[in-house]
Amino acid sequence: MKIPARIKPLVEDGLVDEVIRPLMSGKEADVFIVRCGGEIRCAKVYKEADKRGFKQATQYQEGRKVRNSRRARALEKGSRFGRKEQEQLWQNTEVEALFRLARAGVRVPRPYGCFDGVLLMELICDEEGLEAPRLNDVTMSAVQAMEDHKLMMRYVVRMLCAGLVHGDLSEFNVLVDDDGPVIIDLPQVVNAAANNHAKRLLARDIIKITSYYGLYAPEILKTRYAGEIWALYEAGELHPEVALTGAHDAIELDPDVDAVLEEIKQAMFEQQQRLARLQEQV
Repeated sequence: MKIPARIKPLVEDGLVDEVIRPLMSGKEADVFIVRCGGEIRCAKVYKEADKRGFKQATQYQEGRKVRNSRRARALEKGSRFGRKEQEQLWQNTEVEALFRLARAGVRVPRPYGCFDGVLLMELICDEEGLEAPRLNDVTMSAVQAMEDHKLMMRYVVRMLCAGLVHGDLSEFNVLVDDDGPVIIDLPQVVNAAANNHAKRLLARDIIKITSYYGLYAPEILKTRYAGEIWALYEAGELHPEVALTGAHDAIELDPDVDAVLEEIKQAMFEQQQRLARLQEQV
């Protein structure tokens, strides 16, 4: 296939040997399957700020540190140089988060580096070597849903212990291979201690992912992990293997999360229709 313009410099520099085909197009990036020497990887090409789906990027960027004072001033002024630096910061955040979360015991794709707005990383595959599907394309039993949901709550805890909140966790940002869920798409990850939106974003992440697994195991919908996890975090009692009960007073939500809940209800309705169609085909 024709080499995308953004990947061409990587081909010229020998970082990529071949662009095999497109994998997916999302709200923040386009992803391609590429060959790097003897390995098949994926190349995530970030979209420019005015073409991304994240229209409220400011809430994610709060608390991100810029060590260079000149860059910090440029970011504040919003100059052309500042906007370029902001884009680089957005992209580097994902690379750093991937390394940090892997060390924390969260399953994420292995990163190989970000070059001129192109992130090279591991291609998650199933045992047959095919690209792993997204969670929203997978059906499962109630037992499997409960098991995977419990594992996802463990990953959320480990992320928070590493100081991070995903900020956009849903069935569309999780891949599923033969070993279970793999969390992807992290440029919007937030600093839990420095971002005033962290509590709300954590609650939204947990609500959305719980709502999806709840389609297969409705009893999951009764759990209250968001309040429990945040309370432990604030008390300094959260650790990677902390025992969770899922029983806690509901976390206080603001109007923005209420709007998200309405979106979730609609998404659940559409998903239920999709499952019904699949059952009719069996």
